[in-house]
Amino acid sequence: MAPVTFGLLRRQLLASSLGAALWPGTALAQSGATPVLAPRRLQAPRDLGSHPDYAIEWWYLTGHARSGERDFGFQVTFFRSRVPTTQAMRSRFAAKQLIFAHAAVTDVQGKKLWHDQRIARASGSTEIDLAGASDADTELRLRDWSLKREAGLAAPGVNAGAGRRSRYRAQVAGRDFSLDLQCTETQDWLLQGDGGLSRKGPQAAQASYYYSLPQLAVHGQITLQGQQFQLDVNAPKAAWLDHEWSQSMLPAQAVGWDWIGMNLMDGSALTAFQLRDAAGKAVWAGGSFRPPAPGAPARDFAPGEVLFEPLRYWRSPLTQARYPVEWQVRTPVAVYRVQAVVDDQELDSRQSTGAVYWEGLSGLLDSQGKAVGRGYLEMTGYAGALRL
Repeated sequence: MAPVTFGLLRRQLLASSLGAALWPGTALAQSGATPVLAPRRLQAPRDLGSHPDYAIEWWYLTGHARSGERDFGFQVTFFRSRVPTTQAMRSRFAAKQLIFAHAAVTDVQGKKLWHDQRIARASGSTEIDLAGASDADTELRLRDWSLKREAGLAAPGVNAGAGRRSRYRAQVAGRDFSLDLQCTETQDWLLQGDGGLSRKGPQAAQASYYYSLPQLAVHGQITLQGQQFQLDVNAPKAAWLDHEWSQSMLPAQAVGWDWIGMNLMDGSALTAFQLRDAAGKAVWAGGSFRPPAPGAPARDFAPGEVLFEPLRYWRSPLTQARYPVEWQVRTPVAVYRVQAVVDDQELDSRQSTGAVYWEGLSGLLDSQGKAVGRGYLEMTGYAGALRL
């Protein structure tokens, strides 16, 4: 069989009435069927896995690491999108879900972002599917890409002893780069919002189920253009895993969002986000802060307690989108400065999700300019309105 290009595959999927699944929130809103998510207790390992009855879901692994004198950021994200028009079909070839994934490596010294993407449909038949998302635990695959919880207890951080935390393995073979990472828990999971129910707008239906695993210990290797970098065991490094699922998230007037997930050097974890309208005004905001002490409760941020103020911009030579690559972020616990480690960390995912966005390794400074952490900054909607 002649090779099929990635772009052609995507057009074939979209031509098969699957395009609506990429941004299912729009279809649900049009039908008036968007339900209100009820507060509930998240259960492991079940809620670590896929929730195929929900419209959209993602697992988002980011972090930073060092090999010798080289510093790297990395991102691996798997998305699952439910296809509403095929759910009643009885054919085992019917694409009930779309699975798509993004991966990227930031070479700090080289000031370069390497990224790649994948997309495939999932019918639920392991015999024919090239992609899948288990509903029993974290186990995602898309051809030769995977993210899987390999070891540990039934629930993240529960009764954890030395060597008994869960470990997540990410394996990605992209164009010009590859990742083989093992990320091990060092803390309990962080339930965002109200026990894992995170509001994303003024209406009750604008919400998601959302938990985070911050301060993950990282081991493994990164390969760039055939050169292998073994991650230093004793060098500062940490990863962050988010898992979120929903039926419809964004308020109608929102065109995008700004989000940070930061691992602080003292072991704290900071999340902050805002949803923006076309004028750049926040229509909703939130986040959380968890101190480093074992068992310390997280503080959930109310919408009026978080303020993002842009300080410096960078314009993409590829898309001409203008991104704030330095922010002042005011929270109830402190005022921080977020600075991109490399300005050009724009991802063009028009061959999978259809979106262009900025996502990259960034430093976290306190109000005195002292470095206090590192993590990832994500900015969407600057190259065109985003819909979820």
